[in-house]
Amino acid sequence: MAQPAPLSLTAVRDGFRHEALLYANEEEFLDGTSSFLREGLEHDEPALVVLNARKIDALRSELNGEAGRILFADMAEVGANPARIIPAWREFVDRFSGQGMRLRGIGEPIWAERSPAELVECQRHESLLNLAFADSPGFYLLCPYDTQALDDAVLEEARRSHPHLAGSGGHSESAEFRGLDEVAGPFSDPLPEPPGRRYWRAFHARSLDTLRAWIAGHAARAGFSPVATEELVLAVHEVATNSVVHGGGGGMCRIWLDGDAIVCEVDDKGGVRAPLAGREAPRGNGTDGYGLWLANQLCDLVQVRAFIGGGAVRLHKRRG
Repeated sequence: MAQPAPLSLTAVRDGFRHEALLYANEEEFLDGTSSFLREGLEHDEPALVVLNARKIDALRSELNGEAGRILFADMAEVGANPARIIPAWREFVDRFSGQGMRLRGIGEPIWAERSPAELVECQRHESLLNLAFADSPGFYLLCPYDTQALDDAVLEEARRSHPHLAGSGGHSESAEFRGLDEVAGPFSDPLPEPPGRRYWRAFHARSLDTLRAWIAGHAARAGFSPVATEELVLAVHEVATNSVVHGGGGGMCRIWLDGDAIVCEVDDKGGVRAPLAGREAPRGNGTDGYGLWLANQLCDLVQVRAFIGGGAVRLHKRRG
């Protein structure tokens, strides 16, 4: 693959640049990512690379001794829950942005083996990056997409979530990019109906202890460890408390088994409207934003939806 022509330093410096790298094989992947990093190394730009372990090893080898100046993290750990990826980028940007240097990142959160639920949340994450870092000038983030392994629909969504594209034809702007106004709006993609049998319980402020005991009972019967049970109960409690305070005084909780996971869904009449809720660390001493943040730290996947007349938060927790 012919490497994309380097961008001018002015183009990288002026604002947050979010670019999808479309590659068809490992050679194209390594050409695109290594040239991107070498451009930054020439100017001592800090760089963070978040990929799977195999690709990190291949890229280290391709950089031939230059990798020691780059930070690496395993996406299988950082992005197991996609809502934890933006905080990792935020930590990197906050650490280096005050030094007046341009920053570079490579992150590949989407791969063919992602579950359908994980894929939707990864795609939401990719769109939200544009909102989270809109005010972070000089941050250039490259997101590789494997055009041979991923479905056409996934690649189309990449063009909608990335304002810039890179590939064998060089750099271009994406005509399909959806724009920040749409990204900031309520996320109302439907959630699939639960498989098999499910249970439900209404709750309000005075019945949260009963709700916690009910969740704990289901987790224990499903073979969850005491630690995993405690984490699930705390996550559901935090989300249900949000419903009591912000969602009309209460709501309904549904619970079911899905493979090796328990899924709990909390529905209320409010609905989370803040697009980055749960993906930004709470600031200050207040409690706003703490519940969803904690749920994302405790659960394997958290799906947040805002519908007309209400909303839903679906929590996935695997046995442990």
